Amino acid sequence: MSTATNQTSKTVTVTLVKSVIGTKKSHRATVLGLGLRRIRHSVTLEDTPAVRGMISKVDYLVKVEG
Repeated sequence: MSTATNQTSKTVTVTLVKSVIGTKKSHRATVLGLGLRRIRHSVTLEDTPAVRGMISKVDYLVKVEG
């Protein structure tokens, strides 16, 4: 058995719920860095401190599940 199939990494699903129009340039860049492209677009990311920091920076624009 492969070790990759045995490891269960925690994930978090992030959904863009508010437009980035009118936000700071760095916040728009953070949303793009998370992989979000449009409103109601969801991505599943690995739950790491870096991702958590990005989410907390734009928490007023996104919804987090998991």
